[in-house]
Amino acid sequence: MTPSSHEKPKPTDLHEERKPSASREQPADLVITGCTVLVHDDRGRIGFEEDAAIVVWDGVVDSVTSAAAVAGLPAADRIDARGQVALPGLINCHTHAPMVALRGLAEDLPTEEWFNDVVWPVESNLTERDVELGARLACAEMIRAGVTTFADHYFAMDAVATVVAECGMRALLGQAYFSSQGPEGRETSLEFAVRHRGSADGRITTALAPHAPYTVTDTDLAATAELARDHGLSVHLHAAENRDQTETSLARHGVTPVQVLERTGILDTDVLIAHGTGIVETDLPLLARAEGRTAVATAPRGYLKFAWPTTTPVRALRDIGVPVGLATDGAASNNSLDVWESMALTSLIQKYTEGDPRWLTSRQALHHATLQSADAVGLGDTVGRIAPGRRADLVLVDLTGPHTQPVHDLAATLVHSARSADVRTTIVDGRVLMRDRRLLTLDVPAVVRELGERLPALTERGHGRRVQEYDT
Repeated sequence: MTPSSHEKPKPTDLHEERKPSASREQPADLVITGCTVLVHDDRGRIGFEEDAAIVVWDGVVDSVTSAAAVAGLPAADRIDARGQVALPGLINCHTHAPMVALRGLAEDLPTEEWFNDVVWPVESNLTERDVELGARLACAEMIRAGVTTFADHYFAMDAVATVVAECGMRALLGQAYFSSQGPEGRETSLEFAVRHRGSADGRITTALAPHAPYTVTDTDLAATAELARDHGLSVHLHAAENRDQTETSLARHGVTPVQVLERTGILDTDVLIAHGTGIVETDLPLLARAEGRTAVATAPRGYLKFAWPTTTPVRALRDIGVPVGLATDGAASNNSLDVWESMALTSLIQKYTEGDPRWLTSRQALHHATLQSADAVGLGDTVGRIAPGRRADLVLVDLTGPHTQPVHDLAATLVHSARSADVRTTIVDGRVLMRDRRLLTLDVPAVVRELGERLPALTERGHGRRVQEYDT
């Protein structure tokens, strides 16, 4: 795995400055000038190029060069980004975007009560329109927070795919299913994945999405693994979410949730595991020798809120070559979709749990937020860095505010001082989705009005129904 070293690369280690292509007949689509650009060297370490420019053609970064080199370059659009830092767009590696409609509904509850008494009864009311409105609000929130890609695992995902196509974001989408739905759940998940793969001008990738080993049988997991291999799909699921789940699985079945994934063949596929705070030492060799691309998404704010005793073992996973991407989970548990906060919390919680202030450093946290998150969602060759040939998914962050000055260590300022509200501009595939804090592809007031009208029917729990039972 590419190292996330705390060592600062020397300027000569960083990719060579490349002048914009001179042979193109058409003006550049976009030129960003005067910014500081976060770049990666060939060993994945981060550095910063000052007074730089980014040239975008056809949705792709053509060059990262000096501001002087592009002074006379024709461009359809130019952004003066003096005082700002250009970062690869953040990636929310595991969320349930439509659950913003449940934000603040299930507060101060243990996990079992959170699921059984509030969330799963409310989700039995969900309509496709509720999902669409929730997804619209969530995408607006993420764009404003500098998130350009998200991995979603939920219901009525056709509606989410529609929103992604319209708002311009990038997403890894999966239609969730439980074994209690019968074979139809698994078949619907496959049908969605095959039908939407490569849609939205290639911005949508798809995965099979069994909910978790405690809600999906071994038989269904094995069938899912076979379908993933046959159709060239990845798998996105919850597993070993907390230590209670691991201990219950051992008591009932004699195996950990990760061992379930191994014996059912899920680890032979490309798999994204949500949370993993219940991963134990005996699981690590299984993850290390997994035949597929295995990654874990960590969403630390929710773990604190649920008072889980452990967090994602980021250091142990790094040591065996498993990338850990940053995530928020759904806003029903996290209350926000702020990956910026996840980045800072991941760094701080790792220092606390490891008892070592030198781990996780700000530079390592930025590595998790960029390259490792891109690897986690299967887009490591496409996004995650600002470099020639990569899709032009990037954000501009304003560091002129009093809370980010003075800047002694730019990496530390970005991780521990800057906030999601400092993101000025968000760009995906070279298209500006937010400019100077103004959303260009979503109408938030209209969404909020309609969603508010639908909330009484959505949040009704008197019917006694649940989509599932949480019993781990």
